[in-house]
Amino acid sequence: MSLHGKRKEIYKYEAPWTVYAMNWSVRPDKRFRLALGSFVEEYNNKVQIVGLEEESSEFICRNTFDHPYPTTKIMWIPDSKGVYPDLLATSGDYLRIWRVSDTETRLECLLNNNKNSDFCAPLTSFDWNEVDPNLLGTSSIDTTCTIWGLETGQVLGRVNLVSGHVKTQLIAHDKEVYDIAFSRAGGGRDMFASVGADGSVRMFDLRHLEHSTIIYEDPQHHPLLRLCWNKQDPNYLATMAMDGMEVVILDVRVPCTPVARLNNHRACVNGIAWAPHSSCHICTAADDHQALIWDIQQMPRAIEDPILAYTAEGEINNVQWASTQPDWIAIGYNNCLEILRV
Repeated sequence: MSLHGKRKEIYKYEAPWTVYAMNWSVRPDKRFRLALGSFVEEYNNKVQIVGLEEESSEFICRNTFDHPYPTTKIMWIPDSKGVYPDLLATSGDYLRIWRVSDTETRLECLLNNNKNSDFCAPLTSFDWNEVDPNLLGTSSIDTTCTIWGLETGQVLGRVNLVSGHVKTQLIAHDKEVYDIAFSRAGGGRDMFASVGADGSVRMFDLRHLEHSTIIYEDPQHHPLLRLCWNKQDPNYLATMAMDGMEVVILDVRVPCTPVARLNNHRACVNGIAWAPHSSCHICTAADDHQALIWDIQQMPRAIEDPILAYTAEGEINNVQWASTQPDWIAIGYNNCLEILRV
């Protein structure tokens, strides 16, 4: 899709509800497609798939489907070549895998790890492995992370059936786990990290699960809500504390000592996104209505100011940098999705 003729810098979509989770599609044939999840404090929630129409340069809703409880995270299958089925995953009470077509989205499988209990431990987040899209990892309030194996099985009729199984479950933290992310280090398949209410960042290797490495602990033991690996240099990751106004950049080679602190926000930070194509650019977004892009290449010298700032019309609760369209960042605030050319 060539939008460069029009050179619009911002496109906006207004959903019928507060937008919380959202993410970019990865497939090369589905540019400018995103999925958005509602935040309604009741059982019935929604997910919408929206796309930018080339002719009108307006976002349109392609389809809407029901989702129990708000989605804590949404991800499309990391399939930059378009060889897998067109799948979308959501986390909430369970991990669900959905199959997307032009007309409808339908549930492929529901992955539930506590078969013997009437209660489920809600999932706070998940990550989909880029090197092996048959691997997903979930984080839960029950202190565990679960690594799931996905099978896109036999073709029956003309449909691949998708199913999943637990590869491993581990107690990752002393308290709730709030985020999980696979690292690109060591082949990109086996290493992942998690953060949680105990205020630590821990790193795991699927080949050696008998121990983990604590990379960082928050000095005040504040819960850490998000972690995000640098997309080009697997030594760096970013994290942030609950109600914190700064983002901490860590180097796994120098545990427990931040290499940078990004602290220009004037209210609590809600989202972090590394540039997909550059090791030294990162975007942070916060309740101060601002999305800030930082250049961190002078680390470990202090990073004083961002290089770009955008002010939205509301508190930004999510930011996603498009992996296959690195000129575009998406933000969510109130009931709005905006994509910004950077």
